[in-house]
Amino acid sequence: MGLFGSSGIRGLIGKDIDAELGVRIGRAVGSISGTVVVGKDPRTSGDLLVNALIAGLIEAGAEPYRAGMVPTPTLACAASHFDCGLMVTASHNPPEYNGVKMWNQDGSAFDGEQTEEVERLIAEGGRKAPWNEMFSERPWEGAIDEHILTIMEEVGPVERSIVLDCGCGATGPISPRLFQDLGCDIVALNANPDGRFPGRPSEPSEANLGDLMSLCRSKGVVGIAHDGDGDRMVAVDEDGRYVSGDRLLALFASLLQVKDMAAPVDASMVLDDIVGRPIVRTKVGDMFVSEALKKKGLPFGGEPSGTFIFPSVNYCPDGMLAGAYLLKLLGGRPLKNVVGSLPAYPSVRDSFSFDPLVRKKVQDRLAEEMSSIEGDLTTVDGFRVDLGHGWILVRLSGTEPKVRLTAEARNQKDLDEIAELARARVRKALC
Repeated sequence: MGLFGSSGIRGLIGKDIDAELGVRIGRAVGSISGTVVVGKDPRTSGDLLVNALIAGLIEAGAEPYRAGMVPTPTLACAASHFDCGLMVTASHNPPEYNGVKMWNQDGSAFDGEQTEEVERLIAEGGRKAPWNEMFSERPWEGAIDEHILTIMEEVGPVERSIVLDCGCGATGPISPRLFQDLGCDIVALNANPDGRFPGRPSEPSEANLGDLMSLCRSKGVVGIAHDGDGDRMVAVDEDGRYVSGDRLLALFASLLQVKDMAAPVDASMVLDDIVGRPIVRTKVGDMFVSEALKKKGLPFGGEPSGTFIFPSVNYCPDGMLAGAYLLKLLGGRPLKNVVGSLPAYPSVRDSFSFDPLVRKKVQDRLAEEMSSIEGDLTTVDGFRVDLGHGWILVRLSGTEPKVRLTAEARNQKDLDEIAELARARVRKALC
């Protein structure tokens, strides 16, 4: 397996990711890019990797610009002024992880061809420029102001009372300011950036948002939560109920009245019902959704994890833009009512850890187990079996040593049966 997963290069600091690798990545990217802007989220290892990347960029003869601590979509927006952008982040992963995401000028992630080239250059060592072709690093100021202005121009004014949970991530100094500038009355939680994520874990899952859900319920207002680098957004309704990324995808598809869209193989079949036709299905990972949107000229796409892409702005998932769009599209209506009016099918998501040293063996055994289930098997990403009354997807995570399981059916009884079938097959494969 190569360095790149489904969302850039990512791993444990000191084990998978270190300063030496950072220099090699910088040298590789600097070998193919003249100007590069670099940003980071608040993780404790952020400065280590930023400094290493910049050292590599300088060594390759590229011009590095330091944007400081910014959300990923802010860095992707700033990349429009450069040949590319490098974001030091591990997104929603725990604090001991870090990594590098790579962005093109239009906010799209480096595609397969680009990542293969970077990986080749990392392995070969990249370019080493002579002393008189090296540049000093420079600061890049104004990225936050530009991003806020871009969102405000896209969405327009919004007046709403909300609770905003920044998760001690990179959106802390930015998201509250954005929503206030849009016209919202906000209460902010975990708005002080801290790479140890003391307020709650970085991933904005239902299990991690107890404080936000309680506050929304007591105030009777909508809540918005981000992950560590701000490319994700999930919501909480006025009754304090968590609104998953899957439901938000359906909500956006409905409110935007899109005629087509892109979403990964693990997204709900509700989307096909709302759009009125089979939607474009991709591998799991926002870069694959972004590629499909760009290639096919689609107006909207996203993932059940809480990433949403609006190509009218750029091709980077943007949790702050998604939150602003959500409030705008609701038009003052209660979120709980609008979500409640959407069709819904019961689903379940599960994950199983495994030893990364036996990844290939796990992959082969999963293929054997899933192909033995009677149904329509597809392998766009992992193993998805369509059963008519529901579907099962089993795949290896692109960012962690885990098997991801997703199942959906048209009623709870069928879901219970097919989910247990899937769990049994995964456990057997992991024996």
